[in-house]
Amino acid sequence: MDYLRRKIDKFLDDWLVSKTKKPIIIKGARQVGKTRAIEEFAKRNNLFIVEINFALEPKYIDIFDDGYNVDKIIENVSLKDPSLKFIPGKTLIFFDEIQKCINAATSLKSFKLDARFDVICSGSLMGLSYKEIESVSTGHKIDYTMYSMDFEEFLWALGYKEEQIEKFYDCMKNLTPLSQTQFDVLLEKFHQYMVLGGMPEIVKLFVEQKNYSGTLALQKQIILDYEEDITKYAVGLDKTKILNVFRKIPVFLSQDNKKFRISKVAHGARNREYTGVADWLIEAGIVNVSYCLNDLALPLKGNYDPDNYRMYFMDTGLLVASLDEEASKDLRDNKNFNTYKGALYENIIADMLKKSGYDLYFYKSEDSTQEVEFFLRDANNLIPIDVKASDGKIKTVKALIENEKVTDIRYGIKLAEKNIGFENNVYTFPYFLTFMLKRYLSENMHLDNK
Repeated sequence: MDYLRRKIDKFLDDWLVSKTKKPIIIKGARQVGKTRAIEEFAKRNNLFIVEINFALEPKYIDIFDDGYNVDKIIENVSLKDPSLKFIPGKTLIFFDEIQKCINAATSLKSFKLDARFDVICSGSLMGLSYKEIESVSTGHKIDYTMYSMDFEEFLWALGYKEEQIEKFYDCMKNLTPLSQTQFDVLLEKFHQYMVLGGMPEIVKLFVEQKNYSGTLALQKQIILDYEEDITKYAVGLDKTKILNVFRKIPVFLSQDNKKFRISKVAHGARNREYTGVADWLIEAGIVNVSYCLNDLALPLKGNYDPDNYRMYFMDTGLLVASLDEEASKDLRDNKNFNTYKGALYENIIADMLKKSGYDLYFYKSEDSTQEVEFFLRDANNLIPIDVKASDGKIKTVKALIENEKVTDIRYGIKLAEKNIGFENNVYTFPYFLTFMLKRYLSENMHLDNK
């Protein structure tokens, strides 16, 4: 197996034939597959690629010293490597690791106006000063955030075809239960995905070997790489504090509340001492954060408490790898996913929703009598999403639907190890169909009367 198909492939192919083509900046955490996807795009479309990695080849950082005229930039690059080809209309210029060279982002306006060459930039969010890049390239670029592989991409890697996946969606759309074979097979694949996560190198190793051998070691190395990057790129912040927070995420997820509390990170820690730490991890792309809603009403944005949040790993495989070896082995060998107080299911649903393009919100009443793990919306409704690690009742969701004072909630969704169903204004879907929720909500009519 050479290259694992990704959803960015279609985005890039469509971009190549678009009429008003702006340079692209592809952002994302380390090792999610950015560079490989861009190289494969050039190969697939028979483009000459001029690939400049500012981290591995710092000699190119000064190619902008004479200004941003495209001819001058190309002249400077060619002086350093005369073998490179610059053929108008057939050459992709790929600036990689642009966090090492902000001037590359500044040059995008010139490349856009010149229009002879296609330009794609990429950078690790952990080292990407995006506010600075935004200030020098506004209006002259397209942004694309890339994540680790989602469950659909994982199914592609396993060999599943689009027409097979479309049949699963047809069942969802028509509220027809999956066959027992469909359900059992997809659940097995989903459990594999929970253990492995979506880092391409890990998925590729699993698919080639058809077992988990070596995958845990790769996951642990990625975590170590992230920690090393924290110490490298956390400018102006206490790196030890960021590491403390990053390492404590599994501890908070194991608690009933799951709320992230600075006071629990270290003895005597205070919020003011950790200002900016959570934001740094969010901007680095290695965590997902869900905020507590103030009111159960639309709109979602602006209706949350920025100081009350839950923090999740951006890839559930890395959460599994961060547990002790006995727990990780138990998950691989015995598929004992119901332990850890539902944290694994909650983390992977957060991961799947984020990869679908959703921001994350939850709700917990002040007296803790009502709690819902996630909230989405369709055109007119606020939708409570109840995530069940076991097949429990969803009292809060039903109470919110029946509460005449909560006018924006007309139906809810339960995600569990259960087949597709609908009862009392609650849709039940198996966890593994979460990646189809956005399409389902956009394409189907729902309850309008309460």
